[in-house]
Amino acid sequence: MSTTASFKPSLSLLDATMIVAGSMIGSGIFIVSADITRNMGSAGWLMLVWIITGFMTITAALSYGELSGMFPKAGGQYVYLKEGWNPLIAFLYGWSFFSVIQTATIAAVGVAFAKFTAYIFPFFSEDNKLLDIGFFSISAAQLLAIAVIALLTLINTRGVREGKILQTTFTLTKIISLAGLVVFGLLAAKPEVWQANWTNAWDMHGLATDGTITDYTTIMAFAAVAAAMVGSIFSSDAWHGVAFVAGEIKNPKRNIGLSLFLGTLIVTVVYTFTNIMYTAVLPLQEIASAENDRVAVVASHVIFGQAGTTIIAIMIMISTFGCNNGLILAGARVYYTMARDGLFFTKAGTLNAAAVPSFALWIQCLLASAWCLSGKYGDLLDMISFVVVGFYMLTIVGIFRLRRTRPDMERPYKAFGYPVLPAIYILMGCTFCILLIIFKPKFTWPGLIITLIGIPVYYAVMAASAKKKG
Repeated sequence: MSTTASFKPSLSLLDATMIVAGSMIGSGIFIVSADITRNMGSAGWLMLVWIITGFMTITAALSYGELSGMFPKAGGQYVYLKEGWNPLIAFLYGWSFFSVIQTATIAAVGVAFAKFTAYIFPFFSEDNKLLDIGFFSISAAQLLAIAVIALLTLINTRGVREGKILQTTFTLTKIISLAGLVVFGLLAAKPEVWQANWTNAWDMHGLATDGTITDYTTIMAFAAVAAAMVGSIFSSDAWHGVAFVAGEIKNPKRNIGLSLFLGTLIVTVVYTFTNIMYTAVLPLQEIASAENDRVAVVASHVIFGQAGTTIIAIMIMISTFGCNNGLILAGARVYYTMARDGLFFTKAGTLNAAAVPSFALWIQCLLASAWCLSGKYGDLLDMISFVVVGFYMLTIVGIFRLRRTRPDMERPYKAFGYPVLPAIYILMGCTFCILLIIFKPKFTWPGLIITLIGIPVYYAVMAASAKKKG
């Protein structure tokens, strides 16, 4: 296919907002409240974890608005880290993004799609092993996940118009579906369940699946909050994906920042009301002990009866399909920008005739497919929350640095609440990361090691580039 030199601005404010919201809403909101409830043990703290996460997400989005106005080009956070810090920090982000953050997330969302497809078509169950040689097996769910990832990749190589139509349609559908689930759930609310859940709503304790209660010391309470937020942060991540496609957004200096705010606000409201609905129809013990953590399935049985499983399965299929489209569409633009800087495969820095980085899309597809086959994406995703929040903090600190080093640079939009809100985010992010380091080291060291491996890779790439030029 022939190539074109530059991106075509074709994404409206609605399209950009749907990329933000659609990339955030995957399968997490249907599942992770079970683990949060086990850690928190009360309705009030369950809600507070989601509200804290929402506040952090919206605050970060408002801060990123300033950077998006200053650097309205493809690459998003990679570009912000390069401009606010240096190329090494930016490369470490891009390295982590490609090796785990984006590709393993695409794999996890793809397999989630397949798992819930199996509710309707049992052939696609994870238990249906199509190949099993002892140390390695392939299930029908894994193959379906790969097929969906490849299909979405193919669609996105045809041009951003095809990707945006798919994204906007599926995101609006799942927002409306979630809103409908909340409405029907609140209509089916049980007063006795609500009263029981919200009596002593701020009594934090561990709540095991068998109903055993564990009282917390003050230190244990902090650790529990950090552990609980791993799930809510994962469910709220990928909100900044719209900045990766800045080169394809109309009026990017205005629309990127606005779409970041609108998208994160919509998702925060939807997530908050969804959890209110859970506490209105299910006792906390049932939320904590939901089979395979599928809280939404249990809630739907209460709301819709036997048809509930099918309804939720279809909702999650729509949700994960649209989520992966947004992740796939946005992620490839980071590798494109890295390649233009000489830090990725050279061919990834070219656009095809449809003005999209098709090679970068297919490279991303291959690694995501490999993660699908590995079966280890879920473990790694739990372990990268520390790294993800760390890079968010570095990016926001970059705002302070740029205010000092480039005070005269045009800022069409300035971070709302600066310097207070960005500073609060940094403080909250530091607290979260420190608590994970102290109390949940398994959530920190794997992601940190993956990131640090990027240092010798960076210098090897730079040496090879210098040798080639010489």
